[in-house]
Amino acid sequence: MIRKAQKKDIDGLENMAKLVTNDLHQRGIDQWSNIYPTRHHFESDLEKNGLYVYETNGNVIGSISILDVDDDSYQTIAWCCSHSQVIHRMMVDPHHLGEGVGSGLLRHAIDLIFQKGFDSIKVDTHPDNVRMKKILLAFGFQTRGYLVAINRDAFELVLNKR
Repeated sequence: MIRKAQKKDIDGLENMAKLVTNDLHQRGIDQWSNIYPTRHHFESDLEKNGLYVYETNGNVIGSISILDVDDDSYQTIAWCCSHSQVIHRMMVDPHHLGEGVGSGLLRHAIDLIFQKGFDSIKVDTHPDNVRMKKILLAFGFQTRGYLVAINRDAFELVLNKR
């Protein structure tokens, strides 16, 4: 089940972020660190009403943040649409990889953003994060360019053409 996150979820999300960071580093992907993401990022997303969790059997095993604001680095490339929402900090507990959690989170985000009437969804990921890039492409996201300032590949899903 995917639901809005609550304050009680923050400790678990912070711990999961550490597990995900370690898993990424073990796979040679320098996407996250011990200073990103942190409790502060999850609390900020919660305050903005944009933090969602994937819960099964009472355990949170994934999360995704859906926000209105582009990062400054997003201004450096051409996007198809400006009326967009941005996905950040999508993560799945490494013990639950391959169970469809990431797909469920992404499908939920796409449906929610489409229902809100936005024209597109923007997201970025590390160039070496093949797993994330594969899921984005499977859901129809298109590559938009490289965000030099943050070493990320940028993707966009145009919704008004669905």
